[in-house]
Amino acid sequence: MLIELYQPESGALNVPYQPDLNTEIIENPPRFTWMPAKLEKDCYVLEVSLSSNFEKDSTLIYKPIKNNLFTPDQSFEPGTYFWRYALISPEDNSQMSSWSQIRSFELKKDLPKTPLPNRESRYLKVSQKSPRLWLTGEELQSFQEELKRDLNYCQFDLFYERSVLPYMNMPFINEPLPYPNQQRVAKLWRQMYMDCQEVLYAIRHLSVAGVLLEDEAIIKKAKDWLIHVSHWDPSGTTSRDYNDEAAFRVAGALAWGYDWLSPYLSVEEKKLVQKQLLIRTEQVAHHVIERSKIHHVPYDSHAVRSLSSVLVPCCIALFDDEPIVREWLDYTLEYYSGLYTPWGGADGGWAEGPHYWMTGMAYVIEAMNLIKKFNGFDLYNRPFFRKTGDFPLYVYPPNTSRASFGDHANLGDQPGLKVGFNIRQFAGVTNNQHYQWYYEQTKKNDLDADDKFYNKGWWDFYFDDMMYLHDYPTIEAKEPTGLDTIKWFKDVGWVSMNHRMDSADEHIMYLTKSSSYGSISHSHGDQNAFVLHAYGDPLAIHSGYYVAFNSTMHMNWRRQTISKNAILIDGKGQYAQKDKFLAKEANGSIEQVNENENYAYLRADATNAYKYYVPHLRRYQRETYFINQSYFVLIDTVDLEQEGEVTWLLHTLNKMQLNHQSFLVEGEKAALEGRFIYSSSGELAVTQHQDFPGVDLDELEGKPIHWRLQAQTKRSQRHRIVTLLHPMKRQQPKYVSYFIDDQDHGLQFYFTENGQTVRIEAPKVY
Repeated sequence: MLIELYQPESGALNVPYQPDLNTEIIENPPRFTWMPAKLEKDCYVLEVSLSSNFEKDSTLIYKPIKNNLFTPDQSFEPGTYFWRYALISPEDNSQMSSWSQIRSFELKKDLPKTPLPNRESRYLKVSQKSPRLWLTGEELQSFQEELKRDLNYCQFDLFYERSVLPYMNMPFINEPLPYPNQQRVAKLWRQMYMDCQEVLYAIRHLSVAGVLLEDEAIIKKAKDWLIHVSHWDPSGTTSRDYNDEAAFRVAGALAWGYDWLSPYLSVEEKKLVQKQLLIRTEQVAHHVIERSKIHHVPYDSHAVRSLSSVLVPCCIALFDDEPIVREWLDYTLEYYSGLYTPWGGADGGWAEGPHYWMTGMAYVIEAMNLIKKFNGFDLYNRPFFRKTGDFPLYVYPPNTSRASFGDHANLGDQPGLKVGFNIRQFAGVTNNQHYQWYYEQTKKNDLDADDKFYNKGWWDFYFDDMMYLHDYPTIEAKEPTGLDTIKWFKDVGWVSMNHRMDSADEHIMYLTKSSSYGSISHSHGDQNAFVLHAYGDPLAIHSGYYVAFNSTMHMNWRRQTISKNAILIDGKGQYAQKDKFLAKEANGSIEQVNENENYAYLRADATNAYKYYVPHLRRYQRETYFINQSYFVLIDTVDLEQEGEVTWLLHTLNKMQLNHQSFLVEGEKAALEGRFIYSSSGELAVTQHQDFPGVDLDELEGKPIHWRLQAQTKRSQRHRIVTLLHPMKRQQPKYVSYFIDDQDHGLQFYFTENGQTVRIEAPKVY
């Protein structure tokens, strides 16, 4: 007798039941997800049919499916489909439960075809020889022959000089010591993972170079490093639970050494490395699959990244050693194909922001390249990967600083070389010349990338460069001229406005967001906030510094709305604490985006984001006009159920000049004139402050404290604030004249610059 299938509702943090008629299907076949019917050992049959009665001749049957997500191994013809699932026995595939609710979806024509080979066929062409990480057997021989002719092949000579030779004479790095009193200390945590990154460099680079050059001395040194690290305690300070960043790097180091040095290891050495690698891989797999359960709740940044940094290289290296390894690799490929990425969608956005786009993409790029070489499965065909290079291009242009959202280890610097390396990869995949331009700009700007802690502890440019030059073509760069002024990433709720991105001295960039992701993970309480960079200067900035995750600077300032160019309501901001559910619920939405001959326009709503602390809020909307690609008008509308006050915030690097209802921000090259031209509750009380409330200033290590403008309204139940923001070059001062016509039931705002007049209309507040 069949049991009744449990079909729990999907919450804000859970995977959805998809596809359905409300789902935008962006690839063929569609991806199927549902809430699990049981917590352990769930196994399913899925039926997809052209008939709601699931008649046999029009129904596809897939089983066994080991998790609550599935990508078919063939594309479908366009049309209307129906689907359902049921639990089956893992032992004999017999049906155990009733069928699920029937759902339907519409599959359109001309979608990219991205099936996932089934478990029975996806490894049929896998090589039995090592190495399996990066170069195939034929490629290895070809690379060796090329090096005999020219040591500069794929810039191997630079890799050899900068990334191999230093480890030939370097003393072994000792296993990291525990934290004092087992209490995590940010500086020690970082030093631990940076030391382990050096271990990864030593083992990977010596192994690869030694094999490519057939150099016995380098191979011996690589083996010595590998055996040394294989004696570290896998349950100690570099375990996943003690310091996951350190654990990821040690596992990766062992995987590369085990794979490339396998023919040179004795039986005993091979057993030692294999045992240690298997333990460390299992630690990560257990956390990802059993504890974090990213196939149930996908919003775990480190767990998702560990698929790329650990499970892909380690499972490929251990592929034939234990049956469970194939299960872990299957899980990874099915996640990549079905749920990746939880942080974006068809437009290529990344909800955590461009810095964590950089980190996430760096690892997934390497993983996708390894998978493609290993079994031929090409994840780059998925729509997200065809478009995601647009995200840094538009929201993180190479000549800007302090002009984006989310956690940033490099806060205050321009986008770094690794962002450029990532986007170059997508140039090589898509032939997008603007992406190549971006890469070349970062290469020109970031001349000391190797010395920065947020690079040194994460990747090696010379190894990355050698891999890319071998595997992908060089694309001709093209300046990003003729682009649309306004770019909307609907998948993550970010909107950028750019003018003359191709010229740093002429570039104006305004960025805002109102995201369905709220403040979860590396996102902040910044819905409806904005940043503004113009003519080479950060003018309205992303305030604060990177110290460490969970530092007072991070938790009490950078994550909080008070640090944003946003508003406070009755002194309160948006929820941005540790509860993931509340953080996801503190969201916003972009309601309208359009462009005409006079201006680019957007309207965003952040009501939900403030509801936790301001339950009496009825509505908060911010409208932005970018007029004649020269100046901005912001209209903030706040409706309350009781009287309250609004604080309008703006952050700058330098002290401002205040003059009644106006302010002036001066940078090195540019200035920003701001004017509060209308407030429905009367004139604003404008003040400025130089402080970081709630922050332990010792964390700053002497860095300058930034400035904050606060414009306070009078108490009212309804507020409307209209602000004019006019960026300009310091040596070319100008102004925008304006007047207000309020004789009718509406407000008519007229703005004139150099003889060009634009009218903006807004309803009156009664």
